[in-house]
Amino acid sequence: MKALVVTAAGQLPALADFPEPVAGPGEVLVRVAATALCPLARVRASGQHYSAGGTYPLVAGVDGTGTLDDGRPVYFMLPRAPFGSMAEIAPVAEAQVVPLPGGLDPVTAAAIANPGMSSWAALTERARFRPGESVLINGATGASGRLAVQIARHMGASRIVATGRNRAVLDTLGADETIALEADRAGLQARFMPVFARGIDIVLDYLWGPSAEALMLAGAKAGPASVPIRFVQIGTASSLSIDLPGAILRSSALEIMGSGIGSVAMPRLIAATGAMLRAAAPAGLSLPHRTVPLAEGGAAWGWRETERLVFTP
Repeated sequence: MKALVVTAAGQLPALADFPEPVAGPGEVLVRVAATALCPLARVRASGQHYSAGGTYPLVAGVDGTGTLDDGRPVYFMLPRAPFGSMAEIAPVAEAQVVPLPGGLDPVTAAAIANPGMSSWAALTERARFRPGESVLINGATGASGRLAVQIARHMGASRIVATGRNRAVLDTLGADETIALEADRAGLQARFMPVFARGIDIVLDYLWGPSAEALMLAGAKAGPASVPIRFVQIGTASSLSIDLPGAILRSSALEIMGSGIGSVAMPRLIAATGAMLRAAAPAGLSLPHRTVPLAEGGAAWGWRETERLVFTP
């Protein structure tokens, strides 16, 4: 079969022939219809993600949509290594496949599934979100952050604050308040203080780095002491590490947790993705996306524009 194959760590994937998979015990074969290029797919292919297996050659891609042998449309996640979703066929554990809801086309589903799951799982599984709570999304101008705004609104957030570097995108998100990340840590902390003084229940952080430090400092100093701030770390687009004074944790009700593969059990991640996909059409969840033939996937691997790329075999 044809697939986007990575032959060594750090190498770009290229279209090549790869052995066609045979379903193992508890697996199904999915004939792939669409698979999106996402940050997780990039870092796993490079071998740098904590969940990467590190064995090459491998097929790139972590999730997608397609059909089973009986024609049923499905979404699937994490095919068995060394196979991936960027191929004509993917072997997937039956437990990691969910039906694709009627009214949701496979390309749109592939575009929103991974980024939508990130905030849906963070809010429901980690933060234990309740309707009426306020949510701050740090890094809301990326694909995951944009969907996080839509999902928080759909779930009943009373107030949504969005931060990001791209002012033009911030203005289109529909958040109640936006903050451009244009200052150093001290400047950002000063900007965040009045936001927390008015009350923030949950922070979804896609960036880490200086903005996350400023958020935690501002929350600890300005947030109501009796109201815990649930800080959920999801991505590290800005930095892999931070400088966090221990006094912040001793002097506030700040709760720091992560959300992702490992911190949420796989069955719960699958369930969260399924719930998000079922809500997609009624809630109007969407991302700008562009469809690209799988054969052009290697050339498009470095795509960094606002539109999300979806590969179709």
